[in-house]
Amino acid sequence: MGKIIAVANQKGGVGKTTTSVNLAAALGVLEKKVLLIDADPQANATSGLGIELNPSNPTSYQILEHINTAEEAILPTTSPNVSIIPAHIDLVAIEIELVDQIRREYKLKESIEKVKDDYDYVIIDCAPSLGLLTLNALVAADAVLIPIQCEYFALEGLGKLLNTIKSVQKLHNPDLDIEGLLLTMYDSRLRLSNQVVEEVRKHFQDMVFKTIIKRNIKLGEAPSYGESILAYDATSRGAKNYIKLADEILNNNG
Repeated sequence: MGKIIAVANQKGGVGKTTTSVNLAAALGVLEKKVLLIDADPQANATSGLGIELNPSNPTSYQILEHINTAEEAILPTTSPNVSIIPAHIDLVAIEIELVDQIRREYKLKESIEKVKDDYDYVIIDCAPSLGLLTLNALVAADAVLIPIQCEYFALEGLGKLLNTIKSVQKLHNPDLDIEGLLLTMYDSRLRLSNQVVEEVRKHFQDMVFKTIIKRNIKLGEAPSYGESILAYDATSRGAKNYIKLADEILNNNG
């Protein structure tokens, strides 16, 4: 049975897409079968894996609207063992189009019901908001992975996200867990980075992954080549960090 992990934080620029793409690639390298779902209208996970859509390709927009099935939207990627349901800018309209529909929060969950067990892991790259798209991801997910950048405003807005998760647990998805808080963009030379790590670990203790994603120029370069960090430079610090994170998740999940 596939485990569904939503990568969510309403703050932009914290490493959600970088984590979604590279965690999926790392799990694939570790011989797990992975489905990556791009649920962000910016479609950066799609372009970050070098996917070029033609007009006939169904995307996450069509599966949320139930125009196409999830099976019809799945595309292969060049990353071993990783498939993707891509996104398109059309997805920006979904918040308005679903607003008056019955069970609008369950559209993604219902769409992927038939395919989730074909994979060991399903990773959902969420939009930087707490709107209907992210709500659909949280309702569909078994767990949430929350990237937190090691910068000044790291904890700002985290309380709001945790309250949203509690509401989803109460109203829609009582089995939703927190997979962990992931510290990203860490620079050991900066006192601020070390203070943020200390603060987050003090407040959230065992909820924080032992793995820290260090600031690495290769992580920023890889998407422009349409590749994961493991394909772009498997020897880089970023690649090693994401392999370590994938290992930690596999160990935590037995």
